[in-house]
Amino acid sequence: MKKSWRTLLLLILMASYSALCESSPNAKGETTQLKKVCDFIIYQDPMFYSAFPSLVVRPDGEILCAFRRAPDRRALWEGKTSHTDPNSYLVLVRSKDGGKTWTKEPELIYAHPLGGSQDPCMVQLADGSIVCTSYAWALLPQATVEKMQHTVSHPPFAFLGGYIMRSDDGGKTWKGPFIPPPVKGDKCLDALGKPCPAFNRGAMIQRSDGTLYWAVASRTGPTSVHLMTSSDRGETWQYVAPIAKDEKITLNESSLIETANGDLVCFIRTADFDDHLVVSRSKDGGKTWQWEDGKIIGHPYHAVRLKDGRIFLVYGYRHEPFGVRARLLNPDCTNIAEAPELIIRDDGGNGDLGYPWAAILPDGRIMVAYYFNQSDGTRFIAGSLIEIK
Repeated sequence: MKKSWRTLLLLILMASYSALCESSPNAKGETTQLKKVCDFIIYQDPMFYSAFPSLVVRPDGEILCAFRRAPDRRALWEGKTSHTDPNSYLVLVRSKDGGKTWTKEPELIYAHPLGGSQDPCMVQLADGSIVCTSYAWALLPQATVEKMQHTVSHPPFAFLGGYIMRSDDGGKTWKGPFIPPPVKGDKCLDALGKPCPAFNRGAMIQRSDGTLYWAVASRTGPTSVHLMTSSDRGETWQYVAPIAKDEKITLNESSLIETANGDLVCFIRTADFDDHLVVSRSKDGGKTWQWEDGKIIGHPYHAVRLKDGRIFLVYGYRHEPFGVRARLLNPDCTNIAEAPELIIRDDGGNGDLGYPWAAILPDGRIMVAYYFNQSDGTRFIAGSLIEIK
């Protein structure tokens, strides 16, 4: 009899837990329409500091995850972790089973001949080709860097600017690099003393006419964000207009989305603005923009548009508790602050994590990739699977 009561109690508790998971309340007790299914590891190696992923889902369902990999100098040689490294390269791994398993050995996308590369940001075009943006830092003598007056630097590293790669065969081989022009009005020089090529960390978009829209950063004054476009799959670029700039606020690391009604919306990371999101919107195809305080905290951001027009917005949360969060927005992106927040991860070891990237799987679920650490251990690429109820 006691065993029956215990069994009944266990069943009641399990049912209560199941209902709790289905309702997916956030930290404020609000119910979201998002539910995390599971977390998993995409790539991890104790010898390498792996970070800044992006995702592409191929027409046949294969998933590509690109990321920046560098030696973990703290683990190998009693050095320190850093986002600038002369041996950081762009690599990718693949999954053919919806993210359950991934290729073990990463494939090389590109190794810059003059320095270490950062943040491979992929977008898949309508013709199936993949464009990947990045930027690089050169390791120079400390005295040389200190003498550079118009070059962005983190001594002993000096900035090389942005570049673009493209694959026409599903990421097996890559063409490039294609070097974009500097942002109009940007007076910065690269590590070679030339006008600094445009760059960004974040997602570009391709509109129905095939044109690529890219939000790039200008480092003259407080960093600002500007629009450039390409009609030849990223080989050449034209300046269009400023997206967001301010005399005091730093604006960078921007991702674009097109809403169902044709608006362009840019989600922008900030500094000197209490880590608030800035949202800039264009209703005329990118010719003019108006930005405002998004009134949520986190960085950086990535957005994908669902089949029903709603926008899934994901972002890193580099405050305690460290992790990754998301919101499901209405089709016009007008309810950002009001949309309930889903906490995807809150078990990170410190703020050196995040940079999430989302992709819609063939079954309608959303995969989110990000880099992560636990107990300040070696950084690795992780993922989470999200369902929309």
